[in-house]
Amino acid sequence: SAYISPTFNSQYTGATKAGLIRGGYHFAHPDSSSGAAQAKYFLAHGGGWSGDGITLPGALDIESNPSGAECYGLTASAMVSWVKDFSNTYKAATGCYPVIYTTTSWWKSCTGNSATFGSTNPLWIANWASTIGTLPAGWEYTSFWQYADSGPNPGDADLWNGDLAGLKRYAFLVLDTKGHTNHRA
Repeated sequence: SAYISPTFNSQYTGATKAGLIRGGYHFAHPDSSSGAAQAKYFLAHGGGWSGDGITLPGALDIESNPSGAECYGLTASAMVSWVKDFSNTYKAATGCYPVIYTTTSWWKSCTGNSATFGSTNPLWIANWASTIGTLPAGWEYTSFWQYADSGPNPGDADLWNGDLAGLKRYAFLVLDTKGHTNHRA
Protein backbone atom coordinates (compact mmCIF):
# COMPACT_ATOMS: atom_id res chain seq x y z
CA SER A 1 0.00 0.00 0.00
CA ALA A 2 1.36 3.40 -0.94
CA TYR A 3 -1.15 5.38 1.11
CA ILE A 4 0.17 7.64 3.87
CA SER A 5 -2.33 9.42 6.09
CA PRO A 6 -2.01 13.17 5.53
CA THR A 7 -2.36 13.67 9.30
CA PHE A 8 0.16 11.00 10.37
CA ASN A 9 3.09 13.37 10.98
CA SER A 10 1.06 15.91 12.94
CA GLN A 11 -0.64 13.20 15.00
CA TYR A 12 2.65 11.40 15.69
CA THR A 13 4.40 14.64 16.66
CA GLY A 14 1.42 15.76 18.73
CA ALA A 15 1.33 12.45 20.59
CA THR A 16 5.05 12.76 21.32
CA LYS A 17 4.66 16.31 22.62
CA ALA A 18 1.76 15.19 24.82
CA GLY A 19 3.94 12.46 26.34
CA LEU A 20 1.96 9.59 24.85
CA ILE A 21 3.32 6.23 23.79
CA ARG A 22 2.66 5.96 20.07
CA GLY A 23 3.31 3.95 16.93
CA GLY A 24 2.23 3.41 13.35
CA TYR A 25 0.34 0.74 11.47
CA HIS A 26 0.38 -0.52 7.91
CA PHE A 27 -2.86 -1.57 6.21
CA ALA A 28 -1.81 -4.61 4.21
CA HIS A 29 -2.69 -5.09 0.55
CA PRO A 30 -1.31 -8.58 -0.13
CA ASP A 31 -2.68 -8.44 -3.67
CA SER A 32 -0.56 -5.45 -4.71
CA SER A 33 3.05 -6.34 -3.78
CA SER A 34 5.16 -8.65 -1.61
CA GLY A 35 5.21 -8.57 2.16
CA ALA A 36 8.86 -7.49 2.05
CA ALA A 37 8.11 -4.57 -0.29
CA GLN A 38 5.27 -3.36 1.92
CA ALA A 39 7.33 -3.72 5.10
CA LYS A 40 10.13 -1.66 3.55
CA TYR A 41 7.64 1.02 2.50
CA PHE A 42 6.15 1.08 5.99
CA LEU A 43 9.59 1.39 7.57
CA ALA A 44 10.53 4.24 5.23
CA HIS A 45 7.35 6.17 6.06
CA GLY A 46 7.07 6.22 9.85
CA GLY A 47 6.58 2.58 10.78
CA GLY A 48 9.93 1.93 12.41
CA TRP A 49 10.65 1.10 16.02
CA SER A 50 13.32 2.33 18.41
CA GLY A 51 13.84 1.32 22.01
CA ASP A 52 13.16 4.82 23.32
CA GLY A 53 10.32 3.83 25.63
CA ILE A 54 7.67 5.81 23.73
CA THR A 55 7.60 4.07 20.34
CA LEU A 56 5.58 0.90 19.93
CA PRO A 57 6.58 -1.70 17.37
CA GLY A 58 4.78 -1.19 14.07
CA ALA A 59 1.52 -2.99 13.48
CA LEU A 60 0.56 -5.00 10.44
CA ASP A 61 -3.17 -4.42 9.93
CA ILE A 62 -4.30 -7.50 8.03
CA GLU A 63 -8.05 -7.90 7.66
CA SER A 64 -10.84 -8.10 5.10
CA ASN A 65 -10.14 -6.46 1.77
CA PRO A 66 -12.33 -3.33 1.64
CA SER A 67 -12.38 -3.31 -2.17
CA GLY A 68 -12.29 -6.90 -3.38
CA ALA A 69 -12.03 -10.54 -2.43
CA GLU A 70 -11.93 -11.01 1.36
CA CYS A 71 -8.57 -12.81 1.27
CA TYR A 72 -7.11 -10.68 -1.55
CA GLY A 73 -7.25 -13.65 -3.92
CA LEU A 74 -4.64 -15.60 -1.93
CA THR A 75 -4.82 -19.15 -0.62
CA ALA A 76 -4.32 -19.67 3.11
CA SER A 77 -0.73 -20.88 2.61
CA ALA A 78 0.07 -17.94 0.31
CA MET A 79 -1.36 -15.53 2.90
CA VAL A 80 0.77 -17.06 5.68
CA SER A 81 3.83 -16.72 3.42
CA TRP A 82 2.96 -13.08 2.72
CA VAL A 83 2.60 -12.27 6.44
CA LYS A 84 5.85 -14.12 7.16
CA ASP A 85 7.62 -12.09 4.44
CA PHE A 86 6.38 -8.80 5.95
CA SER A 87 7.14 -9.90 9.51
CA ASN A 88 10.65 -11.18 8.82
CA THR A 89 11.56 -8.07 6.82
CA TYR A 90 10.33 -5.83 9.64
CA LYS A 91 12.23 -7.88 12.24
CA ALA A 92 15.45 -7.75 10.20
CA ALA A 93 15.25 -3.95 10.06
CA THR A 94 14.16 -3.20 13.64
CA GLY A 95 15.08 -6.19 15.76
CA CYS A 96 11.46 -6.82 16.75
CA TYR A 97 8.46 -8.44 15.14
CA PRO A 98 5.47 -6.30 14.21
CA VAL A 99 2.21 -6.53 16.07
CA ILE A 100 -0.44 -8.33 14.02
CA TYR A 101 -3.81 -6.55 14.00
CA THR A 102 -6.64 -8.77 12.77
CA THR A 103 -9.99 -10.36 13.56
CA THR A 104 -10.35 -14.00 14.52
CA SER A 105 -12.89 -14.66 11.77
CA TRP A 106 -10.67 -13.19 9.04
CA TRP A 107 -7.59 -15.01 10.38
CA LYS A 108 -9.43 -18.34 10.38
CA SER A 109 -10.79 -17.80 6.89
CA CYS A 110 -7.72 -16.35 5.18
CA THR A 111 -4.77 -18.06 6.91
CA GLY A 112 -6.49 -21.34 7.72
CA ASN A 113 -6.17 -20.30 11.39
CA SER A 114 -2.39 -20.54 11.19
CA ALA A 115 -0.58 -20.78 14.54
CA THR A 116 2.73 -19.73 12.92
CA PHE A 117 2.94 -16.26 14.49
CA GLY A 118 1.72 -16.87 18.04
CA SER A 119 5.22 -17.35 19.46
CA THR A 120 6.79 -14.33 17.74
CA ASN A 121 4.28 -11.59 16.96
CA PRO A 122 2.16 -9.79 19.54
CA LEU A 123 -1.58 -9.80 18.75
CA TRP A 124 -3.91 -6.81 18.49
CA ILE A 125 -7.36 -8.35 18.13
CA ALA A 126 -10.33 -6.43 16.77
CA ASN A 127 -13.60 -7.63 18.27
CA TRP A 128 -16.29 -5.04 18.85
CA ALA A 129 -18.00 -6.81 21.70
CA SER A 130 -18.12 -6.91 25.50
CA THR A 131 -15.43 -9.63 25.61
CA ILE A 132 -12.32 -10.40 23.56
CA GLY A 133 -13.77 -13.70 22.38
CA THR A 134 -11.84 -16.58 20.85
CA LEU A 135 -8.31 -15.77 19.73
CA PRO A 136 -6.70 -17.02 16.53
CA ALA A 137 -4.62 -20.21 16.81
CA GLY A 138 -1.19 -19.85 18.39
CA TRP A 139 -1.95 -16.89 20.65
CA GLU A 140 -2.71 -17.47 24.32
CA TYR A 141 -3.57 -13.82 24.94
CA THR A 142 -3.78 -10.50 23.16
CA SER A 143 -1.50 -7.51 23.71
CA PHE A 144 -4.13 -5.03 22.49
CA TRP A 145 -7.89 -5.30 22.03
CA GLN A 146 -9.91 -3.00 19.79
CA TYR A 147 -13.32 -3.27 21.41
CA ALA A 148 -15.23 -0.53 19.57
CA ASP A 149 -15.04 1.54 16.41
CA SER A 150 -15.64 4.76 18.36
CA GLY A 151 -15.18 6.10 21.86
CA PRO A 152 -14.84 9.29 23.87
CA ASN A 153 -11.97 10.45 21.63
CA PRO A 154 -11.79 10.51 17.82
CA GLY A 155 -11.01 7.10 16.36
CA ASP A 156 -11.58 3.60 17.63
CA ALA A 157 -11.40 2.34 21.22
CA ASP A 158 -8.56 0.03 22.25
CA LEU A 159 -7.16 -1.49 25.44
CA TRP A 160 -3.63 -2.57 26.35
CA ASN A 161 -3.60 -5.89 28.21
CA GLY A 162 -1.73 -4.60 31.25
CA ASP A 163 -0.88 -1.47 33.18
CA LEU A 164 0.98 1.70 32.13
CA ALA A 165 4.28 0.41 33.51
CA GLY A 166 3.88 -2.71 31.37
CA LEU A 167 3.14 -0.64 28.27
CA LYS A 168 6.26 1.44 28.87
CA ARG A 169 8.34 -1.73 29.26
CA TYR A 170 6.80 -3.06 26.07
CA ALA A 171 7.72 0.10 24.15
CA PHE A 172 11.26 0.01 25.51
CA LEU A 173 12.18 -3.67 25.59
CA VAL A 174 9.61 -5.24 23.28
CA LEU A 175 8.41 -8.43 24.90
CA ASP A 176 7.48 -11.47 22.92
CA THR A 177 4.06 -13.08 23.26
CA LYS A 178 5.23 -15.12 26.26
CA GLY A 179 6.49 -12.02 28.11
CA HIS A 180 10.17 -12.66 27.38
CA THR A 181 12.46 -9.92 26.14
CA ASN A 182 12.73 -9.96 22.37
CA HIS A 183 16.33 -8.74 22.12
CA ARG A 184 17.31 -6.77 19.07
CA ALA A 185 19.83 -8.48 16.82
